[in-house]
Amino acid sequence: MIKILRLNRSVLRAGRLKSPLFNKVWRRICLKSFVVDWSKAVDFAIIQLVSLQGLDLRLLIRTSAAFFAVMLQTAPAALANQPKIVDVPNGPAFVKLPGTQETNARSGQNLVENTMLRTSKPGRMQIKLGRGRQFRMGGNALLQIKNSTVKLQKGALIGWIQPGLKNRQPFRIQTRLATASIQGTTVFIELDDEKLKVFSWEGEVKVDTTSGESYTLQGGEQLLVELNKPTIAWASPVKIQEAEVTRRLTKSRLINGFATPMDTLQDIERELGVKAINP
Repeated sequence: MIKILRLNRSVLRAGRLKSPLFNKVWRRICLKSFVVDWSKAVDFAIIQLVSLQGLDLRLLIRTSAAFFAVMLQTAPAALANQPKIVDVPNGPAFVKLPGTQETNARSGQNLVENTMLRTSKPGRMQIKLGRGRQFRMGGNALLQIKNSTVKLQKGALIGWIQPGLKNRQPFRIQTRLATASIQGTTVFIELDDEKLKVFSWEGEVKVDTTSGESYTLQGGEQLLVELNKPTIAWASPVKIQEAEVTRRLTKSRLINGFATPMDTLQDIERELGVKAINP
């Protein structure tokens, strides 16, 4: 949607579209955020154009043609970066789009900014955010999609960025205690009433706490904070033993049992020297 707005501004600045009517309808379309369903955007545009008063047929045709030309240029790129559920191996798993009731999650379902996602044991699902960012969530998990950030309120999540992409931007996973940032690596985060756990499956993970501390995890390192104590005490990351890493990799329900393996699974196996049993 941002790309559409930018294109709209650039086209208008160039003087190729000078219709006030086009501008009025286009602003309404952008405010409606119909990126979730382009067919709805088209229907809405027609209704808005026809409903405006004092409109002659030639102006309607010119304005409609201009709108659809811009939409055809921008739709492919916007859809490529549109958040989407790509796999739901187990339920219960739920989706709540902004302004709607919670519904069952389904593979292929398109999402928008501020969508709430929830799973209950043994539920789990995988979401693609665009620009190479993906994550899986499971257990009693609740989170919100917000721009390039995932706001995890509780539960378990594993996130990664597709290897080999150029001009990669950080993928941030935010909790009430800390934000983990990755750029081409894989991170696991678990938050419940008793602990916050951040584990680097491979590569560098940066963690910034809300109390001002900063840590950098390398592959196989974990940051663990106990929350059932009078005060929260942060400690330096520690290296997890190979036997424990192997157990996690072979038993993890966020790594195994999905329709396709994670993009970074081979990098994890190569860096840590362990194998997943059922990618």
